[in-house]
Amino acid sequence: MILVVFHQKMTKVSEISPAFEEVRGRMGLMVTIHSLKEEEVVHEKSFAGQPHIISVYGADRPGIVYSVARELAARKINITDLNTQVVGSKERPVYVMVIEADIPESVDMKELEVVFEKIKKEIGVSISIRPIETVEL
Repeated sequence: MILVVFHQKMTKVSEISPAFEEVRGRMGLMVTIHSLKEEEVVHEKSFAGQPHIISVYGADRPGIVYSVARELAARKINITDLNTQVVGSKERPVYVMVIEADIPESVDMKELEVVFEKIKKEIGVSISIRPIETVEL
């Protein structure tokens, strides 16, 4: 897990690191802390797109995440969240992956569906995609 923290008063690694000692010991975590360079800091969203949910499931096997993520990256589709889980029995494990992604307007959705069909056949998974309805408050 990566956690990016900004603190108004604690600005040096030597000031922040001790704050994690208790949780390191209690939870057995390895915590690495370093400062971000200015060019690594993103102040605002630098891309636009329509949020979608992409669901993938099938027999557990290597390459599922890679196959889907590679095609999304090739189309400059930004993955904003990715969750995976293996469900089912020991004898018949089922791999489930749910991706939230921002799909730019420039992406041809019909072509993306064709690519997903190819992945389905190549690795034996089911893939569905649907837009997320957003509500501005």
